[in-house]
Amino acid sequence: MRDLTLPLKKQLNMAKRSEHTQEELKALVLSAAETIVIEEGFSELRVRRIAAEIGYTVGSIYMVFTNMADLIMHINAKTLDAISAQLEQVQDCSTGQSIEALAMTYLSYASHNFNRWCTVFDYALSAKTEIPDWYQEKVNSIFIPLEVQFAELAPELSVGYRKRATRALWCSVHGICVLSLTDQDDKTHISDIEETLVLLVRNFMSGLRVNSIK
Repeated sequence: MRDLTLPLKKQLNMAKRSEHTQEELKALVLSAAETIVIEEGFSELRVRRIAAEIGYTVGSIYMVFTNMADLIMHINAKTLDAISAQLEQVQDCSTGQSIEALAMTYLSYASHNFNRWCTVFDYALSAKTEIPDWYQEKVNSIFIPLEVQFAELAPELSVGYRKRATRALWCSVHGICVLSLTDQDDKTHISDIEETLVLLVRNFMSGLRVNSIK
């Protein structure tokens, strides 16, 4: 039975706290935090704001997430999963077309999920923060579809060389997306960005082919 001497809001919050397991609470916190990021951007994310949204105390949040870095890594992990899932949906065609399609898919995700995408890169982890293996695996998964394409394009190149080439091209694709999508004064149309990405990919692949012949 509820203590009727307590304010109603506090009674409801106490009821909520008693109804959720730690896993359920963790999911609630993550969902509320994601909503804030998606709708308002990473800059508006505050632990007190999340606590108010779900009717829990700040201390309750730190029972399921070690700190803000831990929470944001979990938010970003879901974003990385979503990007990987979309990249995996790219249809197989010629190697060149597939690589261009991967770049377009990445741009499409970034432009349609701008706040989520930005959070992956805008939040700077402390130098003391240890990146857990499960998170690094999600980061690495972004490169896998492109690594597969490079293996088909230039199988004679060493695995190490192809990995470096993958990261060089993907970082360049990402850089174009960042510069084009985050510059508030630049009225670059999506089609212009796509043409820039195609130019990058085709020239990069031409250079890769030349190196593979040497």
